[in-house]
Amino acid sequence: MYSGGTAIKRLHINGAERSGSGTIVRYAVALSALAGRELHLTNIRARRQKPGLRPQHLKAVEAVRDLCGGQLEGAVVGASEILFRPGTVLRGGDYRWDIETGGSAVMLALTILPPAILAGAPGTFHITGGLFQDFAPSAYHLQRVLLPLLSRMGADTRLEIVRPGYVPQGGGELLLEVRPAAGGLKPLVLSEQGRIESVSGIALSSHLSDRHVGERMAAAAAGVFRAAGHEALIDVVDDALSVQPGAALAAWAVTATGCILGADQAGQPRRPAEHIGRHVARTLLADLAAGATVDRFAADQLVIFAALARGETVYRVPLFTEHLETNLWLVEKILGAGVRVESNVVRIRGVGFEAEGRTLTLDR
Repeated sequence: MYSGGTAIKRLHINGAERSGSGTIVRYAVALSALAGRELHLTNIRARRQKPGLRPQHLKAVEAVRDLCGGQLEGAVVGASEILFRPGTVLRGGDYRWDIETGGSAVMLALTILPPAILAGAPGTFHITGGLFQDFAPSAYHLQRVLLPLLSRMGADTRLEIVRPGYVPQGGGELLLEVRPAAGGLKPLVLSEQGRIESVSGIALSSHLSDRHVGERMAAAAAGVFRAAGHEALIDVVDDALSVQPGAALAAWAVTATGCILGADQAGQPRRPAEHIGRHVARTLLADLAAGATVDRFAADQLVIFAALARGETVYRVPLFTEHLETNLWLVEKILGAGVRVESNVVRIRGVGFEAEGRTLTLDR
């Protein structure tokens, strides 16, 4: 058990609560850095088959440490508890992090995005790992759905997929550029879905062109969308840069009220391309049919940014997931953000974080 530090300022988060997932690890550390409060995180991923920190979680908390000049104790692969002491400055600059496995580079990017957006200077982040896999958002969803939504909140970002990467070898590369949001983030209000204006997508395959995997995924998805009354424009991308064969399909819909909803799935051995195409299309159509203004994945990803914004964010979700519940709990506990859920409508009153030069301030 760790001891010392300032008891009043220290946060204690039980990593076995709510989802009990790596999401708690990543976002608790990021929020600790923003709030300037020491964090004692225990029971890390205690309910998972392989409990404790995995390489992707370790690299994510190290990345936050690097951004704020903080200190970590006990942070090694397999650790069940860590102590994080954040620094007093969120720094820009050029950073490189390599997970060295197929662990999600996208989740690492999501971890550092909140502090990077509120840093005192622009940041450039080179992240290596897995870009397309189950149980993690895809690089395309981040690029085509979440970041455009964040731009409406005042975030200035650019994401380049330098090289695809898949489980188990990883080796995918992301380049993320972030300019701080002057004056902090604005709330996002998406009350009504509105008319669907377009449906688009990308069918990616690496070293699989001879099996026409990209074309088969795209055709299967387009057929499901067509049956529902939507003509989908899905680009087929054949890649030869990845270190291993792999595939992924992402699709997204844009509505007249400015909503962007997406869905995706990665390939796996014995997972037919046609199954991927149908699954992605049906998932997106289900979220649209629910009247949602954000998809089931962005619903939990937006929580932290809404909690940091000045004002009330409002959006409709297609379903209430464990990850959404977890993130709402974290921003209430660590930031003191106001959270209200009425049926499928999520309301988050942000605390108005700003980065004034290189000093963090919290306006409550």
